[in-house]
Amino acid sequence: MRGGWLSQVASTRSFVVPARRCLSMTGPAAIVSKCFENITDPRVDRGHNYDLVEMIFITLTAAVCGANGWVDVERFAKAKIDWFRRYVKLDNGIPSHDTLGRVFSNLDTGEFLTAMHQWVDHFASSLRDKGVAIDGKVLRGSFDHAAGKSPLHTITAFATETKLVLRQMPVDDKSNEIPAVPQLLELLDLAGSVVTLDAMHCQKETAKRIVAAEADYILTVKGNQGNLANRLSELFLEYGEQRYRVEGLRKHVTVETSRGRDERREYYTIAVPGEPLFADWAGIKSIGMIFRVRDDGNVRHSEATYFISSLPPKVKKLSRRIRDHWKIENSEHYILDVTFSEDASRIRAGSSPEISAAFRRMALNILQQDTTVKDSIRGKRLRAGWDETVLDAIYAGFNRA
Repeated sequence: MRGGWLSQVASTRSFVVPARRCLSMTGPAAIVSKCFENITDPRVDRGHNYDLVEMIFITLTAAVCGANGWVDVERFAKAKIDWFRRYVKLDNGIPSHDTLGRVFSNLDTGEFLTAMHQWVDHFASSLRDKGVAIDGKVLRGSFDHAAGKSPLHTITAFATETKLVLRQMPVDDKSNEIPAVPQLLELLDLAGSVVTLDAMHCQKETAKRIVAAEADYILTVKGNQGNLANRLSELFLEYGEQRYRVEGLRKHVTVETSRGRDERREYYTIAVPGEPLFADWAGIKSIGMIFRVRDDGNVRHSEATYFISSLPPKVKKLSRRIRDHWKIENSEHYILDVTFSEDASRIRAGSSPEISAAFRRMALNILQQDTTVKDSIRGKRLRAGWDETVLDAIYAGFNRA
């Protein structure tokens, strides 16, 4: 079961993997070698026709350049074998897609994600005064009915300012995201950051862990915290009856127009009331409401949602952090599905869904951080695949980050 890897991934800071020889790699392969050289190779010694770290570097580069599956990786690597040999030996040439699929499906997921997290940490800056959005995602094409295997669920931690996928963790299903989030939090140095989560993760234990990590939180409140949601609704109805002219209540309004749709958001915040209902939430300092009105020219929609936070009731700061939370949808999940075809991927054998998901997120990190090419993520992938000077520039810029 995928959840069996949870504790293994959650021990990133102390995980020890068997030592293996250190390859002599240069350029963009060097950091890959440093972080992934201790991954346990599942093959017996006599089966080592292709070096595992070389395979990881090949697959990551192919993912950057538009490859969305093992066959694509083989095609790309064979077309660019001269470029790869500038950085790795490739004594036996390029592995076949069958070899790639077989080896990656047998890798230890916990070890691989630990190495991925170490790789990310080479480039991630301090999270102090930064936003960290945490959310789950389903890889819909990764199911295998014949094997009784449900689609892979992952939760990721995403730096909203730098657009880096900081951590990835597999879970058995959506309900298991709740106990997984506190473990995911343990993998990060969150001191001084602001962690945002949707209503599913509005949990007292999660709030407690965030505060213990010397960070702040903003948690959306809905029906899974029924008493809390009802009380917030009552309070803001009372404030509304007074036209929000309540001492200490702050308001901020934003208006956006996108694709023919107007959206107005009214944010309201106030210091948390001194009521027993709120007392069990660690560090809570403010409560708030967001009233959204969307008009597409034909239909007008309105919705009120509520939140609690350990931040003071400074409405502009809170509204910015809340808005930034959705970057994990727009700058990670959407791009993975539309540009990397993640939902359509039928990679499903063994641990390969988790491993391929990690490759996609690593490739997305490289492309998101790039400032050498002014283009969309799709455009960058295409241009990197077509033009080796573009690929070299993208890697060089990321390695200097």
